[in-house]
Amino acid sequence: MDVMTELNLKQEIKILKKELNAIILAHYYQEADIQDLADFVGDSLELSKQAAKTNADVIVFAGVHFMAETAKILNPTKKVIIPDITAGCSLSDSCPATLFKQFRDKHPEYYAVTYINSSAAVKALSDIICTSSNAEKIIRSIPENQKILFSPDRNLGRYLMEKTGRKMLLWDGTCIVHEQFVQQKIEKIKLENPDALLIAHPECEEKVLDISDFIGSTSQLLKFVKENPAKKFIVATEVGILHQMKKSCPDKIFIPAPPENSTCACNECPHMKKNTLEKLYLCMLELQPEITLPDDLIKKAYIPIKRMMDLS
Repeated sequence: MDVMTELNLKQEIKILKKELNAIILAHYYQEADIQDLADFVGDSLELSKQAAKTNADVIVFAGVHFMAETAKILNPTKKVIIPDITAGCSLSDSCPATLFKQFRDKHPEYYAVTYINSSAAVKALSDIICTSSNAEKIIRSIPENQKILFSPDRNLGRYLMEKTGRKMLLWDGTCIVHEQFVQQKIEKIKLENPDALLIAHPECEEKVLDISDFIGSTSQLLKFVKENPAKKFIVATEVGILHQMKKSCPDKIFIPAPPENSTCACNECPHMKKNTLEKLYLCMLELQPEITLPDDLIKKAYIPIKRMMDLS
């Protein structure tokens, strides 16, 4: 895409947004050009809140499929579109609704806390939804004598067990991006940059979290680098967040943590990166791909999401 075409696309997207009375919501892991065009950039919890209160007629969700589904559940009468309908999530894929239902049927005494990185069908089978930003608060709100099933991220679940002291039954799912970080390679970067703080998303493996100086959701990581006086940070999460970090703190240095194979782009989410500026323009021009969900599924999935929102 040449510079002129890119500039034209950005201008056309702004025109379409006004004509459609649309809002563009973008996750921190989107490419920089999309983040800069968005009305709001945030993590899953922040984007859910924005989707719940928007007055726009059209919600353009620059993220992955489960995020756009959540926006539709919170806005059943609005049109929700996504640049690439195939932008999925390895965590969501690791927990199919049919298998999740079988497990719930076998363990009816468990209270199902489900990470927002899940399909609408799995949400509808859950008791409450959480994000990495509010998961600890939600776990602590559950009575001590209540058994808990945490799905689908085993790394986040293990981290929450350590933080809260609660035993939980964990679904065996992982994020392909956060699984890629390897302790030895990160330790090497720390030795080369002794003045840098290592910050990590709780979806990372335990061996990475154990050597981290700070652990938090994407929004919490961004807040931390803004407020911490350190000038250099090693960031163990999807590299898209570095764009906002650099914008917020241009005087600081941010080093992306390497995956096991440092010659690949494994610290980039292949699903998030399916959305491009051109696809964003085309989806607004054609008002598709559109997220559609059955009314009964929306009603069922709304209940655990609303419980999360009330606690957040």
